[in-house]
Amino acid sequence: MALVLNEEQSMLRDSARGLIGDKAPVSHLRQLRDTKDATGFSRELWTAFAEMGLSGLLVPEEFGGSGLGCVEAGVVMEEIGRTLMPSPFLSTAVLAATALSRGGSAAQKSEYLGRIANGSLIASLAVDEGAKHRPLQTAMQATRSGNGFKLKGAKAMVVDGHVSDLLIVAARSAGKAGERDGLTLFLVDPKAKGVAVERTAMVDAHNAARIEFDVDVDADSVLGEVDQGGALLDGILNVGRAAVASEMVGAGEEAFARTVAYLKERKQFGKLIGEFQALQHRAAHLYCELEVTRAAVMKALQLLDTDFEHAAAAVAVAKAKAGSTATLAVQEAVQMHGGMGMTDQFDIGFFMKRARVCQELFGDTNFHADQLARLKNY
Repeated sequence: MALVLNEEQSMLRDSARGLIGDKAPVSHLRQLRDTKDATGFSRELWTAFAEMGLSGLLVPEEFGGSGLGCVEAGVVMEEIGRTLMPSPFLSTAVLAATALSRGGSAAQKSEYLGRIANGSLIASLAVDEGAKHRPLQTAMQATRSGNGFKLKGAKAMVVDGHVSDLLIVAARSAGKAGERDGLTLFLVDPKAKGVAVERTAMVDAHNAARIEFDVDVDADSVLGEVDQGGALLDGILNVGRAAVASEMVGAGEEAFARTVAYLKERKQFGKLIGEFQALQHRAAHLYCELEVTRAAVMKALQLLDTDFEHAAAAVAVAKAKAGSTATLAVQEAVQMHGGMGMTDQFDIGFFMKRARVCQELFGDTNFHADQLARLKNY
């Protein structure tokens, strides 16, 4: 399969780029940060996303969505990365829609997927518990209680968790930390008694939450099968990882484009600095890295659509490569812009901070290099 967009996907990209570029440039993120906006994103813009059908890209048509695939979701994520737009698209339209579509019962799908598609429901995936992404180290306990379960523990880095209407929570119902078997996913109301949500504004001016659980849920809250949630969680995370990799491609390419434009206008010693061979070599190297990364990410997205069960290795390659390339792109951007690249008044710093957060989100380069080695039995 060619590693390029088809005509329909290109049209989707153009539509998303037009909306996001017009309504959510980097100045939009700066304004939300400086005003300490309580939500952290524009509800009005999220409504516009829903009206364009973007919030329901991964929702099956029978529930009011578009029934499209991961490539299309990646197209939108890349455009989000270009302007660093804060949005619940990743948490809700990608992760939650995938979780419910692949693991939800008929009743759960009927109750939640339509609301995701029309933009009226915001949902978040609560997995990580420590400073690093280690899903198999889940220690949060789910013990049987009556006809349901008692969830007790805490989650960190819950993207958009501070505004969520629904939490998808990974907990250990059997076994011990480090084991794949024994994980179960639960649907939890964040407003339920025993759930405490603390908003955390991240370094990149996006938002997440720390959440403590000491709550009872009934058996109908189980997503998928009890003790067998590891495979479902892997699939959800792989879709999220590929989506974040797409966002990093967009952010890296925008940082590169801004840097090249600056090289063509900044003069030093009577010459445009873009004429200096050393900077030309560095720009050429970065361009090549971005193109290789784009191909790796596209391959992962295509495999998630055509061979979901065997896409893990490609996703690991894509996320690892996107992390290292985005880091290189923003570091080169800051350095080539000189002293002003370090100032808050200049937008390049926002790209560096977002790349750093995306690198950690759902596993950094080292995590996915290790994942690939294990998958290949190295």
